[in-house]
Amino acid sequence: MPILQIRQAIRDAMKEEMERDERVFLMGEEVGYYNGAYKASEGLLDLFGERRVIDTPITETGFAGLGIGAAMCGLRPIIEFMTFNFSAVAFDQILNNAAKLRHMTGGQFGVPIVFRGPNAAAHMLGSTHSQAFEHFYAQIPGLKVVCVATPYDAKGLLKTAIRDDNPVLFMESELMYSVKGEVPEGEYLIPIGQADIKRPGDHVTVITWGQGVPVSLKAAELAAADGISCEVIDLRSIRPLDEAAIIQSVKKTNRAVAVFHGWPYGGVGGEIVARIQDLAFDDLDAPVGRVCYEDVPMPYAENLENLIIPSPERAYEAIKRVLYKKA
Repeated sequence: MPILQIRQAIRDAMKEEMERDERVFLMGEEVGYYNGAYKASEGLLDLFGERRVIDTPITETGFAGLGIGAAMCGLRPIIEFMTFNFSAVAFDQILNNAAKLRHMTGGQFGVPIVFRGPNAAAHMLGSTHSQAFEHFYAQIPGLKVVCVATPYDAKGLLKTAIRDDNPVLFMESELMYSVKGEVPEGEYLIPIGQADIKRPGDHVTVITWGQGVPVSLKAAELAAADGISCEVIDLRSIRPLDEAAIIQSVKKTNRAVAVFHGWPYGGVGGEIVARIQDLAFDDLDAPVGRVCYEDVPMPYAENLENLIIPSPERAYEAIKRVLYKKA
């Protein structure tokens, strides 16, 4: 089975879907002649030409709106943000047009569009380029939100997202584009809304997604050295949420920790805690733990940034706390 980087898996997914369906096109800053800011669209301009691989000016609200209009007219755009931090400029287009047009037109218009790009903190990019936007978009009915952590998941979920008749926010990571993994050569799709158990275990359920996945797996290794068995669940899909997978695991382990990029106040982590409390309260032997950003803007200095973002060590400490082991 071929070994690909996440950037290559994303590129292959777009290539295959563009070959399969002539309505699919890619648009964004530097996606064509520069092959994408992180080389995720390498070679696509040569294969499909300027009509289907479109370089744009630095105008996120403009090309997001163009993509939504194209989707309303029957095309299937892939809109790349150089970073999801820049999607804030296009927030009105996503919130009030992409998410709501099917509802407001009584189903007369669909918006089959994918917004994709890197999300959350990278390395020393400062407070304006280090935000985790799944927490913003997961609140909005009418959108689907996907966060990927492996090449296999990236390809299978992106192909599914492109074929979806609803707007999908597809979130990647600058720090994970080079992550390698096995990817089947043949056609495969991964359903949106289906979590994946990345590591089975019995003592603690660790719920995570995106950049939190490698952190959680390393924390599970630390825990295993101490005789603690962690079940690591990669949600993959934030909206819709695989509630059943979470609750089934918590009913088995009786303890849970959420590990994610993002601030503690509100957001997806708080939603997960609320659902566990609502659906598995009697199964819990300890309060649900959370490991996330500190509640401050992201600093630029490397030593301070490392204190803010989740680490395997911080996750391991949270795992020990829910087991009432001395931290």
